[in-house]
Amino acid sequence: MTVRVLVADDQEIVRTGLTMILNAQPGIEVVGEAGDGRRAVELARRLRPDVCLFDIRMPGMDGIEATRALAGPSVAEPLAVVVITTFDLDDYVYAALRAGARGFLLKEAGPALLAQAVHAAADGEALIAPNVTTRLLKAFADAGPAGPPKQPVEALTDREEQVLAAVARGRTNREIADELYITLSTVKSHVTSLMTKLGVRNRVEIAMWAYETPRHPGR
Repeated sequence: MTVRVLVADDQEIVRTGLTMILNAQPGIEVVGEAGDGRRAVELARRLRPDVCLFDIRMPGMDGIEATRALAGPSVAEPLAVVVITTFDLDDYVYAALRAGARGFLLKEAGPALLAQAVHAAADGEALIAPNVTTRLLKAFADAGPAGPPKQPVEALTDREEQVLAAVARGRTNREIADELYITLSTVKSHVTSLMTKLGVRNRVEIAMWAYETPRHPGR
């Protein structure tokens, strides 16, 4: 199955380069391009791509606003967004994930990691540039919860706690399966159950919940 991607970047040469890289990857097709955030949101709502790849710095509406419009907490049917930027700044990463992004990459990531992030987002997983992941999760932990500690709507099982901790450490489903000696389908079932019990919509929000909730062993 081909992953349909929308690319948005205000620099035409970068946009063209990203499109060429993605179209050269097996199982990925760029179905639209935009030079600013507003156009990106319009195209995304019309084309309903599997993944949106957005630059942060764009005129009119930046990538964070565009992400929030398509994947934010108030969006009934959120799209998968991966944010890509030249700037390795914590504020950008945090804001992008808060806005609903499923991934965060630097433009220096290279074709393989770019393709991996697109496929991960399409599969409901998340990929954050390795060099920012540890720092980012520490920032979540240091920030502490914004309000009273959140509790799951139903108690987590011991296995769900283990999967929760692994997701919070940035592990993929395959890595979790290998680490816990369970099948890939079992991991996916646990992740789905976690999203239901925690009241979150994706893996990034699972990790954020874990790092914002003191009771969790991942903190």
